[in-house]
Amino acid sequence: MGVPMVRNLLKAGFPVTVYNRTASKADPLVAEGAALAMRPGELWGKADIIITMVADDAALQEIYKGEGGLLESVPSGKTVMKTVIDMSTVSPATSRELAGLLAERGAEYLDAPVSGSVKPAEQGQLVIMVGGKRSVYESALPIFEKLGKASFLLGGQGAGHSTKLAINLLLAFNIQGLAESILFAEKNDIAPAAMLAVINESALSNGITRLKAANIENDEFQAAFALKHLAKDLRLAKEQGLHTPGGEALEESFREAAPEWGEQDIMAILPFLRSESEEQPIF
Repeated sequence: MGVPMVRNLLKAGFPVTVYNRTASKADPLVAEGAALAMRPGELWGKADIIITMVADDAALQEIYKGEGGLLESVPSGKTVMKTVIDMSTVSPATSRELAGLLAERGAEYLDAPVSGSVKPAEQGQLVIMVGGKRSVYESALPIFEKLGKASFLLGGQGAGHSTKLAINLLLAFNIQGLAESILFAEKNDIAPAAMLAVINESALSNGITRLKAANIENDEFQAAFALKHLAKDLRLAKEQGLHTPGGEALEESFREAAPEWGEQDIMAILPFLRSESEEQPIF
């Protein structure tokens, strides 16, 4: 996700300095005009706005608190008139903690996770959900407008991440519902392609049913959004108070699928459920 987002900023004329924990992964962006930082703390001297986007809470904490991290480089009490935007999907509690630590250093903070996968990121068509101060949000709009088709200020710090967990809960319902519909049709001798044709001409057609049709028909699940990440997001939602029957069932389903299918696309919940169904005893 980060690579196409940086490319869109470069194309828009923004000077960009990049950091990656595996430095070689930044080589293509450096070749396209980005500067390279060797540790996160260097970014204070190179950018007015610092954007982080990593896989989970642990990775984000390392960026901030690890050796050479953002917080180590500017001790509490010093002032850096900067804005930090986190576009990862992490716990709202983590956002509020980091916002407080940055405020001690004079820096502003927005949590701004995105909805969309690689293709929308390439096209600058992400949806951006933001928590933080309105004045800081408005100052960041020129960046958001190059990365997404829409951005929303949803409340104080943590609100962006709460919204992202809510939308990914709905995503999980869509994905598992589609998978279960396909499996039920299969058991009644309706081929997946035929079932998908019906779904996508019906009132139940949506972006997900159309986008994932090729995965299902070809039985190929190369990750656009890895299943392990949705499993993580459902765990975070549960930790934030998700206790509805359907939500808890989804969290269990994706958690159990992750060890084998976690690196595959979220639609790989289909072969996971198929294998689970085949293993059920017949009485």
